[in-house]
Amino acid sequence: MPESASTGARAPFGARLAQAMDQAGPLCVGIDPHAGLLDAWGLPDTAEGLRAFALTTVEAVAGRVAAVKPQSAFFERHGAAGIGVLEETLAAARAAGLLTILDVKRGDIGSTMGGYAQAYLADGAPLAADAITVAPYLGFGSRAPAREGARATGRGLFVLALTSNPEGVPTQHAVRPDGLSVAADIAAAAARANAGQRPMGSVGLVVGATIGDGAREAGVDLEAVNGAFLAPGYGAQGAGPEDVARVFGSAVGHVLVASSRQILGAGPDPAALARKAGEVAVQLHRELGR
Repeated sequence: MPESASTGARAPFGARLAQAMDQAGPLCVGIDPHAGLLDAWGLPDTAEGLRAFALTTVEAVAGRVAAVKPQSAFFERHGAAGIGVLEETLAAARAAGLLTILDVKRGDIGSTMGGYAQAYLADGAPLAADAITVAPYLGFGSRAPAREGARATGRGLFVLALTSNPEGVPTQHAVRPDGLSVAADIAAAAARANAGQRPMGSVGLVVGATIGDGAREAGVDLEAVNGAFLAPGYGAQGAGPEDVARVFGSAVGHVLVASSRQILGAGPDPAALARKAGEVAVQLHRELGR
């Protein structure tokens, strides 16, 4: 894990992610062990099946992609045993030199949000990741305990802003009395949190690769955010490089493209997984210029 030369502390997440993307390209592989994929891999829908699936994926993509994104729900559904496998998965990814984004979409207030920050962003926490996804719909300010926890340990957040599911549009595009959309307000708050950070700040946004002109329609200034964009919807969900370029425009250099089924469908053979991850990473690098 890169350390800051001046302080000896962990470098901020934004800087570490930029470095990882420079070295390996803008691909993040989702680790989504749902029942259908486990079955396709010939694995049981048990904690043992999860372990084989997740650890095989980590080993196969290490050194080929910038990050991995375990989806917590698919581990949580197996109770304590599944959470134990998630801990193993995060530890294995760290040991392999991969950045970890834990997809938990937590959103609460006060001490409860502080508890989530301690669970996922504190040094030494069994479920600590390099960044987590959070939901801002109790107010962006309610994320303060998570932002503070992330800043204190050099970790990051990806805040839901313009998601790829169509059900999100009425809420995210809703316009406040002052004329600002909800999504634009979230993006502006992220920009304030990232002000002055180089090469980019550690508060990113989740913006779907399938939203087309959604950012423009919602009045969102993506370039001003100065943070990373986690872009789901690539590959099996329909988006290609041209869609990513259309959605993000001049901010495309800050996009971390999330793909799961497109990569995981190549399993269970580790060599096939590795080849697929490498092919997609090279394609993204070629098409997006990073």
